[in-house]
Order: sequence, then C-alpha cells, then structure tokens
Amino acid sequence: MKHLLHLPVFVWLALAIASTAAGGCPPSSKPNLVVIFIDDLGYGDIGPFGSTLNRTPHLDRMAAEGMKLTSFYAAPVCSVSRAQLLTGCYGARISVPGVYFPAGPSGLNPQEETIAELVKPQGYATMCVGKWHLGDQPEFLPTNQGFDHYFGIPYSNDMQRKSLDTDQRVVPLLRDNQVAELLTDEAQTTVTERYTDEAVTFVRAHRDRPFFLYFPHTAVHTPIVPGAAFQGKSANGRYGDWVEEVDASVGRVLGVLRELKLEQQTLVLFISDNGPWLIKGSDGGTAGPLRGGKGSTWEGGVRVPAIAWWPGRIPAGTTCDTVAATIDILPTLVNLAGGMLPADRVIDGRDITPLLMAESTAAPREAHFYFSGYTLQAVRQGPWKLALAPQAETMGKGVAADAAGPGPRLYNLDDEIGEQTNVAVQHPDVVQRLQDLAAQMNAELGGPAPAGRRPAGSVANPVTLYPAENPSRGGNRRTGPSRSRSKRFRWVTPCRRVKRRRLRASP
Repeated sequence: MKHLLHLPVFVWLALAIASTAAGGCPPSSKPNLVVIFIDDLGYGDIGPFGSTLNRTPHLDRMAAEGMKLTSFYAAPVCSVSRAQLLTGCYGARISVPGVYFPAGPSGLNPQEETIAELVKPQGYATMCVGKWHLGDQPEFLPTNQGFDHYFGIPYSNDMQRKSLDTDQRVVPLLRDNQVAELLTDEAQTTVTERYTDEAVTFVRAHRDRPFFLYFPHTAVHTPIVPGAAFQGKSANGRYGDWVEEVDASVGRVLGVLRELKLEQQTLVLFISDNGPWLIKGSDGGTAGPLRGGKGSTWEGGVRVPAIAWWPGRIPAGTTCDTVAATIDILPTLVNLAGGMLPADRVIDGRDITPLLMAESTAAPREAHFYFSGYTLQAVRQGPWKLALAPQAETMGKGVAADAAGPGPRLYNLDDEIGEQTNVAVQHPDVVQRLQDLAAQMNAELGGPAPAGRRPAGSVANPVTLYPAENPSRGGNRRTGPSRSRSKRFRWVTPCRRVKRRRLRASP
C-alpha cells in the first residue's frame, strides 16, 4: 500500500478509469433510486414470501441477491399508502385519511415536500410511472410534486367514468399533465407493458446522472387485466397471470440496470401498498399467514411484502424482521441522495439505511401506529401489538366476534403471527406501556382537535380530466377552459418554507 502512494498521477487516473469501465463507481457517487410499488398485492402472493401458486422467478432472484423485509408496513388503502411513502408522514398527519376519487376537491397538499422534491436539488432526474392517486386536479399531479415527467393512470383503474365523447366507461392515461388516451378495460391489458417500456426508457436516458424512478403499478388492482402474453399462463387464474406479468416487469427493470452496469449504483425497493382485497375472491390475493386484508389494520391489511436490492451494498440472501414502513422511505432515500429534510415540519419516518445494510437490527422508531382514517386502532412495539378498537376483517366485511369488544387486545406477533390469541390479561405492563404511547399519538394526530395535523390541499370547482358523466350528480360535467392556478387553488393554511436540516440518524 505504501508503494501505491508513490505512483505517478497518470497511473492513478488510469486505475480510476479502469475501475469505472469495470462497473465500479466512486464511493461519493449518488445512488440511483427506484421504488416499485404494487397495488393490492398480498403478503403471500410472491415466491419470496411463500407463494406456491404464482411463479415469480425475477422476484425470487431479487430476494436472493438482496434483503426481504418481513415486518414492513404500508397503510390500509391506496391514497394513504402513497402519501405516506412520498412524504414520510402518517396519512393522519397530512390529512390524507382515505381514498381520493376523480374530480375530487382534495389532494396531497402541494406544500408537502415529496421525495422527488427533496432529491432534485441533488441533481436527480425524477419520473413517476403508473398509478398516482393523490388527487387528479392539475395542482395535485406528479409534475407539480417534484417529478420532471409522469406517465400513468392518475387513480385506481376501477374508477371509470363514461366519456361523453365515446359513450364508453374509461380511465385517462396521462402524459405529464395532459390526457394522452382514454382506456377502456380491454385497453388496460397493455398498461403494465407500456409502464415498463416507459420505466426502462427513463433509466436508459439517464444512465449518466443520478435518477429517482417512482414506479407505482396499476396491477394488481381490480379489474384484473393481464397482458395478452400472460393471459391463461399461470396456475392461479387471471390474478396469477397479472402477478406473473408484474414479476416480468421487475425483471425488465433489474435487467436494464445490469445491462448498463448500474446495479451497484442503484437501490431498488419492491413494496405493496396494502394487503389483498379479499372479498374479490379469485380476483384477489392472499395474505398468507396473516389475518385480515385490504382496508383493515389487522396484519394482513397493512403488513406487506417488501424486498430491497442493491448488489454490493445490501447483503445477498438476507432477511430483516425489524419493524419498518413506507414512512421510512423518504428519510432513507433523501439521506442516501445527500439531501436534507425540511426543518419546518414533523417527519414521522426514520432513515433505515442501517437495517438495509445489515449494520443494525434496532428499530428506527419507538413504535409503529396503525391508523384507519383518523382513528388510531393499534400500536406495535417489538413483538407486541395492542389493538385499541374493533377492527374490520377487510374492506367490505365486518368486525369478527373476537375483535368487537371495547377492551384492548394484545398479540405477541413473534409467537403467533396470525393474531388469534389475546394475551392482554397475562401482560398488563405491556398493555399499559402501549396505551401510554397510543395516548401520546392520539393527542398529536387523533380525535377532533389534533395538535399535529397538517391540512390537505383543496381546489375550488374541481373538474374531470376529460368530458365525462358525473355519477355523483346524475348529470354531465365537462372540462372547461383551464382556469388560472391562482383562481382555482386555495391554500388551507400557510406553510412557510425555511432552511432544511441535513438528515441524521434518529432514535
């Protein structure tokens, strides 16, 4: 090593060039960031998490080369989960309690700062491909939330409206903030392939600079519309067909990163937005060993399959069972990008880089809180989960008899992942500790007068993105000439931007 110190400068340059050509990158290089977010995929729907029905060879390889996160939490429903991921905050904190519908007056407040907005100052190219679902009015779309470009359906694919031009029930496909096409259910069969084409094109176009690709799939939300090449190919009906097409899409994204020799410079996260929609029968997935499904705060509703992949940085073939969540994604990615958190607001998430790099197994937060809307229904700390209120089994299904009583219910998730045995009587000290944590969080975000809740964005006179029948009024509503932003949009409350602080590890 001492002899190397005396090498001529031109030799050092040659060594550096050779290292780069071989696929290496300087330690100070900013990593590329990719988040693949699946809709309604259950905990037990892919091979790495135990599925024997759906073939997922690309996800199997991703897990073998990376890390499975087996106690990773999202939210009960679509819009909340997306808001949490992009802002690092519980939905209750930022006034995103449920699901947004087309032409609604509310959306993610543009004054909230997303991952895209926080990494752009670090030189990142940003793109969102897929389902947005944080408000469909122009003020709420991705291009007004830090993304350079957007391509996708702006809400769930079952939110069709009858087009007044074609008389067909359709959803819009947007390019940036303009409607590019109107898609019938039959035309939706091409969506996964077209999304993936866009994602791969974006990666290729930005191979020479850092990029953030947010890839929230429409799949596997109903209606189930796998592509023609996958129809009838799985052993699990059309639902399995679409899961397998999602797996192929992941394979294409990872494949282009390998082809361009970017795999050691890129963190890829694969996550679902909530549990499976159980009442859809064969068109819904499975939560595996977990109880409940989409729309509930049972484990099956919010505990989701998650895989992290970064060859050379994340140890291959590892598993992490420490509690983490979508709220932790923003601080993690912004920290890796060299960015800073806003200093004028609370961010609920914490940087989980030590977990991903297998440098620690310590929980990044004191506890994890399970909200249904603005109601705090449960809290978890370590293996202990305390249910504070009755919990519906899944969206469209009522509360089971063993969960209907007023008293708290305590489950040890290490001993019994399926939440069947209430052990509250045996552990009164644990119950009290978790009740105290819940009371603190309720004072901050729950109830009629929360101290820490920030407002949603709101627009006056919202309109559909295309001339469409308005089912809520039984009449017709057409898009008119665009109004100026100043006339249409109103801030619910001012929110001053101030200097940001550099991210650092927090307890």
